[in-house]
Amino acid sequence: MKNKVWFVTGASKGLGLSLVKELLNKGYNVAATSRNLAELGNAVGNSSQSFLPLQMDLVDTASVAQGIQKTIDQFGRIDVIVNNAGYGLVGAIEELTDEETRLNFDVNVFGTLNVLRAALPYMRKQGSGHILNVASVGGLVGTFPGFGIYCATKFAMHGFSESLSAELKEFGIHVTVVSPGYLRTNFLGAGSLIVPKNEIQEYSSVRNAQNNHQHNINGAQPGDPDKAASVIIEVATQQQPPLHLYLGADAYGLVESKLKDVKEEMEKLKALATSINY
Repeated sequence: MKNKVWFVTGASKGLGLSLVKELLNKGYNVAATSRNLAELGNAVGNSSQSFLPLQMDLVDTASVAQGIQKTIDQFGRIDVIVNNAGYGLVGAIEELTDEETRLNFDVNVFGTLNVLRAALPYMRKQGSGHILNVASVGGLVGTFPGFGIYCATKFAMHGFSESLSAELKEFGIHVTVVSPGYLRTNFLGAGSLIVPKNEIQEYSSVRNAQNNHQHNINGAQPGDPDKAASVIIEVATQQQPPLHLYLGADAYGLVESKLKDVKEEMEKLKALATSINY
């Protein structure tokens, strides 16, 4: 495994930074991307035989293709891709503009798809590989006021990751969608959690959620990103890695509650809802 080449997006902070540091510490070859190369260098260190820092714009297909090609040029292959880059957006569905909404999808969803389209030809040729798409527990549970669009981007990641897994099985490529709960990173800080340009004050539940995340939850998240990185690396060593990886006791609690609620609702309406066949 130590000869494996990892490609990690969004590596200058948060989970991505923890993951890159742990990978390098364990002796892996790592290509890591950020929009700001200087920030990435300051956080991780200078380039070396085993570390390739890359400035990459996820929404620019040419930039993504260049980043993948540079990785192939230096290491000769890509074995593990971690699509970690993304940002949070808080705001009621009504108050977020089309521009704000589309930008969140551009980065969180289409940025990931850009990386996949650029890298998969190499992985298919290898006949092996592992793709880990970092979503969120908010990609399964969406009952959070003010996080509808962000959750929608993560629901999308869950959906295409499941299809991708089925599509790539014949090429020996595994797919895991990683869904953390709250990790103690700067994700809820200024610059990472975007707020609406035009707030509608009548949405008291959204304003309360926004304030709570910015001032109470931020800095008090229960999840340790370094431990999360270690779990991701361990899962990537498994012969048959899982399709779904939920990280954190809080994530497990939310998923278990969602599954219970769905089952109860289905049972309540089963006779009526299954009566539609010819």
